[in-house]
Amino acid sequence: MKKIAVDTLPLVSGHAARGMGVYVRNLLKHLNKKVDSFLFLENMDKLHDYDVIHYPYFDLFYHTLPIAKQAKTVVTIPDVTPLLYPKYYPPGLKGSINFIFQKIALRNINAVITISETSKKDIVRFLNISADRVFVTKLASNFKIVKKPEQFISKVKLRYKLPDEFVLYIGDVNWNKNLLRLIKAVKKINRTLVIVGKSAVNIDYDKNHIENAPLREIQEKYGKDKEVMRLGFVPDEDLNAIWQLATVYCMPSLYEGFGLSVVEAMDAGVPLVCSRTQALVEVAGDAAEYFDPYSVDDIARKLAKVISDKQLQKELVLKGKSMAKDYSWQKTAKQTLEVYESLR
Repeated sequence: MKKIAVDTLPLVSGHAARGMGVYVRNLLKHLNKKVDSFLFLENMDKLHDYDVIHYPYFDLFYHTLPIAKQAKTVVTIPDVTPLLYPKYYPPGLKGSINFIFQKIALRNINAVITISETSKKDIVRFLNISADRVFVTKLASNFKIVKKPEQFISKVKLRYKLPDEFVLYIGDVNWNKNLLRLIKAVKKINRTLVIVGKSAVNIDYDKNHIENAPLREIQEKYGKDKEVMRLGFVPDEDLNAIWQLATVYCMPSLYEGFGLSVVEAMDAGVPLVCSRTQALVEVAGDAAEYFDPYSVDDIARKLAKVISDKQLQKELVLKGKSMAKDYSWQKTAKQTLEVYESLR
């Protein structure tokens, strides 16, 4: 068996609590000590001892991947969203220069791991990497769904002042997340939107940067709106109760590389309503009611349809539970190990 090293940088950087930190933490856990993991930056002298080196984090606009390689090299690229929508993710001069170096560094990569067939197509298209070097290992839920007793659920409902019916959204407030249209759609059907995630209540950010424009507008327009509830960070125990209380879960993104909260919604048994975009359809299959993410009216129609139709809710939950079984970190780790072992 090959001797393999995985970089732990995402676990000690600002990504520790975000997607790439979640990915690396779960990947290492389920590889069951079949690899060595350490911070490459502080242990460069160790790298020549390994057959395969895996950089599980890649930034388009920062020089995160060395040009000179010391062994067979694998890199994980979850998506290339900024390349699809450059207007909303401007790299700046330094970022543009770094992008050139990153593309040079990718030329002699042995394998790229990504998280969906959608992302694979985009990587092949925008980074000029041959499809036979790109491998898909899908993600799994990071959140452990635990059914909570009714008494506890009632306390959580009271603590957060949650209404009897509400639309749930969990995640960031980046441009591609499309939260402004979701807010308008939920208000159109006279329901409450509950937003979980610390980014929605963040006040320490550059308000003039185009990437933060949606967050600024949400805070300015809906900061005191009782039907747009921004809960911020919620402890896991409370979040389990909120999943049980939610009427529907909505993922309104204009683009996703995967859409992890879609898997969590299916696993939690919450009816799913989401954008008809490639990755979300790939992940959810027939377990969701889909809408045009650019149309507030269509978002509102589909939300109203699911909220009012109990039979449809049951059907979506059953399909979601079945679909969710296809996603596991054990499977992700197994497929990743197969990539390592395939390198000659």
